[in-house]
Amino acid sequence: MEKRKVMVVDDEPDFIKVIKLNLEETGNYEVMTLSTAKDIIPEVHSFKPDVILLDMLMPSTGGLDACEMLNNDSLGKNIPIIIVSALGKDQDRYAAYKKGIIDYLVKPIENKDLITAIEHALENK
Repeated sequence: MEKRKVMVVDDEPDFIKVIKLNLEETGNYEVMTLSTAKDIIPEVHSFKPDVILLDMLMPSTGGLDACEMLNNDSLGKNIPIIIVSALGKDQDRYAAYKKGIIDYLVKPIENKDLITAIEHALENK
């Protein structure tokens, strides 16, 4: 089976490290990480992820801004986005779903829940 490509964009190094390790340990995923969404478009074009995990709150370019950038890109608009956030506020969820995300997960995230969300995103691509 071909590995699915997952891009993780988050400004928390420990979160990135754990998610990358957990996903790669399954043997089903190739993971690329970014600590900022500022250069997300060129990175999407070079890595060509199957799904993107995107932190809601980051310095400079937050998750909603990154969603907007992806929605306006020929390749990015076809990639399912899962928002990950430390906050589960209804207004944040609503704003994210309006941008076309496929799921919204609140940290800390259990590995099984993350994999379920990724598989759901890939099935509904």
